[in-house]
Amino acid sequence: MPVRPVATYPDRMLKRVAAQVGTVGDRERRLATDLIDTMLASPGCVGLAAPQVGVGLRAFALDVSLMARPHPNHGRVVLFDPELLHADGSEVRREGCLSVPDFTCDVRRATDVVVRGLAPDCEVRVIESDGFEARAFLHELDHLDGLLILDRVTSPRTEIFRRRRYAAPGQHLR
Repeated sequence: MPVRPVATYPDRMLKRVAAQVGTVGDRERRLATDLIDTMLASPGCVGLAAPQVGVGLRAFALDVSLMARPHPNHGRVVLFDPELLHADGSEVRREGCLSVPDFTCDVRRATDVVVRGLAPDCEVRVIESDGFEARAFLHELDHLDGLLILDRVTSPRTEIFRRRRYAAPGQHLR
């Protein structure tokens, strides 16, 4: 399936609350495939929400097993109409986002979560997660509510960092 372009801040789509999917059909399964393909084609990406590819529906793909040293996780997950059932703990960590490509931010998030949603096969999934995967779930849920990592920062002066860009041998950065 096609790799879709990813919207970047300040694209208005990123600030809208996504609509409920309701029923999962062929169109939604194609969206799931596009989310996965776009995520896999984006280096360093472990999650992608439908609004990031211009689709105003409550859906996301996530796979933290793509990391070099993944914490125990649930592998590739696609959820429609996901909802947070429970969150516990608190921790500040650095986060990046494809839709905010020039910056990373220190973001406080829960360390343990329970999320429920509809899988592409129409089965209800309830997922208990912790650590980095829990953070990734919360990050993608934020996208569905029109929130970016920039919205989670309490002190822009001390919690937003310009991303370092490294040139490949023989290339120059502008």
